[in-house]
Amino acid sequence: MSTNRAIYRGAAFSLIAALSLTACGGGDDSDSNPLTGDSGGSGKTIVVGSANFPENQLLAEIYAQALEAKGLKVTRKFDIGAREVYYDQIVKGGIGVFPEYNGALLSVAVDKKSTATSTEQVNAELKAKLPSSVEILDSAAAEDKDSVTVTSETAAKYKLKTLADLKPVAKDMTLGAGSEFKTRTQGGVGLKTVYGVEFGKFQPLDAGAQTTLVKLLKSDDVQAANLYTTDPAIVEDKLVVLEDPKNLFSSQNVTPLVYKSAVNDTAKSALNTLSAKLTTEDLLEMMKKLVNDKEDSSTVAKEWLTSTGLVS
Repeated sequence: MSTNRAIYRGAAFSLIAALSLTACGGGDDSDSNPLTGDSGGSGKTIVVGSANFPENQLLAEIYAQALEAKGLKVTRKFDIGAREVYYDQIVKGGIGVFPEYNGALLSVAVDKKSTATSTEQVNAELKAKLPSSVEILDSAAAEDKDSVTVTSETAAKYKLKTLADLKPVAKDMTLGAGSEFKTRTQGGVGLKTVYGVEFGKFQPLDAGAQTTLVKLLKSDDVQAANLYTTDPAIVEDKLVVLEDPKNLFSSQNVTPLVYKSAVNDTAKSALNTLSAKLTTEDLLEMMKKLVNDKEDSSTVAKEWLTSTGLVS
């Protein structure tokens, strides 16, 4: 999760990106379209895509560099938009490789009624229910979950520790989140059905606007925010992630989603090897470099890949 994860994109950009992908299959020319390739590496280009928040763009860059290290040609199509925009492009082959979060992929795009929560349960359902054109590869231990987060002052004022504690006070609070959060099962809908929580106001923002959300939270313009749990601001600003004892937010392991005919065995092996090494601690450390130190994502990606021996 999403964005962490000037990171603010308008709805118009997402629409333009979606129309562009539909028109050209996600690539710059025939070689960049996975549909024209011969299993994703033999002289053709693998299109690696990302959503519109920094963490996902970083993960996509890591995937791209890992594939390039194996001699595979890659075209980057980053900052596409939210899952509601990019998912169909993967299913149709406009994007060949995408860093997904398994729980959100299942509950948002594949089966909105799913009650799976553990990594094993989520992946089993994905393998059974994904369209035949796509598949997931091995999940990483790295996990970035959605959360409802408040400041330490708000937590103390309302005696908040868990999501359930919000029920009697949420009517007096504003929740800030990506616009799609309001209608997601693992979002506003689930907060109401699972915990009986309804916020008095909802402040919608672009899915990638984590930095903006933190600012609004600290200024008390919103009293709760949907932050990703690898956002460095949570630790640095002593924010409080409300506990989720009923597992509204399922496992969110970083997992490659691929268009089957766009990747060969070399590509799959490279991505599976990468997943075996990527931890939540790694992801948090990289996000600190990206968000706090303002390092370029390509530099951060290469540093991590080199440190793990995945590239020389």
